[in-house]
Amino acid sequence: MSATPMLNSPTSVTTMDDVFTISDKDTHEKVRMKKQLGLLEGVAIIIGIIFGSGIFVSPTGVIQEVGSPGLSIIVWMLCGLLSMIGALCYAELGTSIPKSGGDYAYIFEAFGPLPAFLYLWDAMLIFVPTTNAIMGLTFASYVIQPFFPTCKVPDSSVRLLAAATICFLTFINCYDVKLTTRLQNIFMFTKITALVVIIIAGFAYLFMGNAENLSDPFYGTTRDAGKIAVSFCSGIFSYSGWNYLNFMTEELKDPYVNLPRAIYISLPLVTLIYVFANVAYLAVLTPTAMISSNAIAVTFGDSVLGVMSWIMPVMVALSIFGGLSVHIMTSSRMCFVGARYGHFPAMLSHIHIKRFTPTPSLVFLNALSLVMLSTSDVYLLITYSSIVETVFIMLSVAGILWLRWKRPEMVRPIKVSLWVPVAFLVVCLFLVIVLCYERPLEVLMGLVITVTGFPAFYFGVVWKKKPVWFQNFICKVTCNVQKLFLSAREE
Repeated sequence: MSATPMLNSPTSVTTMDDVFTISDKDTHEKVRMKKQLGLLEGVAIIIGIIFGSGIFVSPTGVIQEVGSPGLSIIVWMLCGLLSMIGALCYAELGTSIPKSGGDYAYIFEAFGPLPAFLYLWDAMLIFVPTTNAIMGLTFASYVIQPFFPTCKVPDSSVRLLAAATICFLTFINCYDVKLTTRLQNIFMFTKITALVVIIIAGFAYLFMGNAENLSDPFYGTTRDAGKIAVSFCSGIFSYSGWNYLNFMTEELKDPYVNLPRAIYISLPLVTLIYVFANVAYLAVLTPTAMISSNAIAVTFGDSVLGVMSWIMPVMVALSIFGGLSVHIMTSSRMCFVGARYGHFPAMLSHIHIKRFTPTPSLVFLNALSLVMLSTSDVYLLITYSSIVETVFIMLSVAGILWLRWKRPEMVRPIKVSLWVPVAFLVVCLFLVIVLCYERPLEVLMGLVITVTGFPAFYFGVVWKKKPVWFQNFICKVTCNVQKLFLSAREE
């Protein structure tokens, strides 16, 4: 796979790379990403991304649309089933195209450079940094809130702590992949423990005779098909993240075995926990209380945990911290692979010669995340781009059908039945059409953000005769980046 390098001259990756390659011969190790992730780390990545903070903070999108506990639980179950179907598709994609980068690599392989670049443009410049910023802000709010029990938390304090948190986790990711994954393993068990506490407390409350909230589970159910469809969108977004392990396929030990196993273990477990956690929430809290709560886990803890209610804010903060760490780690690989294919400056595809981490990509996304912290529209931006992200996931899954037709000889260690991608595409297409009807402004703004990638693709990738002064400037910047981060091209 090759493409014309973006914003880069032929000399921009030669001088310093030669120096680092020569000096690195003493280490007897090639400068490349190491296979350091096993099955446990793969499961921790998927669970860490999916759980994040959503199930603790705001699983209200479903209940506020459907109106009743009974239909809410059904929607959560069906969204989990749809996510498992989508994950099966990504098991085939990840084993038949065993490259890091996830959706970007699959879209590139199936449909070529332009659609892949548009996905990369939307994800790297909007979706990823805004997600990092929002998770950082949420974590900072939980940490600072106890110090301001009777007044509003200063916005500047929250943003500064969020910035410090993002910078710290970026440093950890730059320093050592193994350290990051060990931390993620700990956070995974922390999140599961917190949710088990919620489930046990909720069911205990229910079995003690407090079944008023669930005595008539379908009371208040909406008959508006549009609202039900929107509730499915909210549920699916809460499960988002099951495809993030595919961003790190090249760092998985035995990816043909561990990638599908991690998916098969994680998704049923997440679905089971999501459904039981929502039953626990609904047993204790009324739909109105859930909708009005800014942090459901905290409200739940205040209602049933008594003197131990303090444990919920701590668990939520740790969950967000772990989710942010794994999001920084996985999303940097997409940036790294995009630069390796020539869609971003080549310096972003370089690797630290000692740590074997994509340091330039991590620092680049860190800078973008800090920029997003300074804007008041960060929540709007992620709303706009999330809809486009769903379309690109559909495009990735459509790549299965396209490659089955165009490249039937491709080696496919895992080959799902055709009904699996077809069913996923049909359901997602229906939901996107409903969103276009129900949320036309958000859809339009998401399209506008994506369309801005067309001129960037032309000037950065298609246009080969860039001015000499510009090429020399990029060459100088690349050399300085290599010196600063001790990075070189992947061997």
